[in-house]
Amino acid sequence: MTIKELKEMINLMQEHGLTELEVEKDGFKVRLKKGPSGTTVPEEGQAISPVAQVQSLRVEEEANPAQEAGMVVVRSPMVGTFYAAPAPDAASYVSVGKEVNEGDVLCIIEAMKLMNEIKSEVQGRVVEILVQSGQPIEFDQPLFKIQRTKP
Repeated sequence: MTIKELKEMINLMQEHGLTELEVEKDGFKVRLKKGPSGTTVPEEGQAISPVAQVQSLRVEEEANPAQEAGMVVVRSPMVGTFYAAPAPDAASYVSVGKEVNEGDVLCIIEAMKLMNEIKSEVQGRVVEILVQSGQPIEFDQPLFKIQRTKP
């Protein structure tokens, strides 16, 4: 199954308002299911996003009790390539120590030739950037650690 075929399936879902689609071809089976954030997610958990901007991404409170309270891990909502800046010669969206507000762009993830802005869902200070610009990333991979400043 090619990327083009996957894109066509995603477009088909959008055009007809489908929330789930299952296709089997040449012994290869794909089930796409629209998640709560509006992204299309294969059942195995790897995300394929047809939209140029991700409306919601998964954040979680850091479970390690040794960590400071209020630490949030921002995870990738899709498989793709991580970019820290809008262009190779531009400054990064965020750096360690930078204060971010809800809705601020943290990075871009390129998936299927679409540039998806990943925005912060919390207000806080960037404590750690866990990936390098240009690095391929997986679904649910930790990208940033943000110290929450507002509950």
